[in-house]
Amino acid sequence: MGATIAGPHGPVPVRRYGRPEGPTLVWLHGGGFFRGGLDQPESHAVAVALADRGLAVVTVDYRLVPLPGLPWVGRRGPRPRARWPHAHDDVLAVVRHTRAHTDGPLLLGGASAGACLASAATLGLLDAGDPPDGVVLAYGFHHARLPRDREVQRGVRGHRRVTHAPWALDVANRNAVPRRSRRERTAFAGGQDLTGFPPAFVVDAESDAMRASGDRFADELTAAGTTVERHVLHDRHAFLNRPASPAFGAATELLAAWATATDRFRMSTHV
Repeated sequence: MGATIAGPHGPVPVRRYGRPEGPTLVWLHGGGFFRGGLDQPESHAVAVALADRGLAVVTVDYRLVPLPGLPWVGRRGPRPRARWPHAHDDVLAVVRHTRAHTDGPLLLGGASAGACLASAATLGLLDAGDPPDGVVLAYGFHHARLPRDREVQRGVRGHRRVTHAPWALDVANRNAVPRRSRRERTAFAGGQDLTGFPPAFVVDAESDAMRASGDRFADELTAAGTTVERHVLHDRHAFLNRPASPAFGAATELLAAWATATDRFRMSTHV
């Protein structure tokens, strides 16, 4: 079901799936911050799969950033492209609205760029005293500069050796977040103080340059005292955007089992 939620930069389109009787997951698609939407499989197909497994899901059409190298494209219109913190603010608005209308555990998660937004938004919510009850991070990059890991990079195959080379991912981050803001706690969660970060489900692809960030962020979470369930699946990046892939089914099954373990999260006291 489609709807909009009021945000500080205008209405934020969302879609709701499932019945809000148990955990509710606010879910953010990927796309390098500059592409993607509610119709892509990484948003819609994931939400359908999780709703079939007992979760309520709210997908978010957060504000996209300008196209890399084409900053003038999409600058006008009802929802013009804009850099950080617009997407971050959209996510916070949706989480807070959903929390106010949810009795059970409230989870926040995303894939790829959506995972980056989810981890950073969690810190913003944590600082405000109202963090989500759990966080789901699928093949995300959480650091302003991708950690260099030669072993991980050697496992990357095909065109992603170029499009997902560390330098290219760094460019995507620089395109999304202005230079003066890249050290902000709510721009990139990697390398920040993660004390109090909620329980996390972290899943990555084995053949994916971004796994270097996923590996490091999972270690940072564990060091901060967060309970982390960690999986690395035998696939390449964006397997949640390919519903026919075995990793899609495996990841959604694992995620749903983690999210619906009712004793895992504190029950929300918010009304």
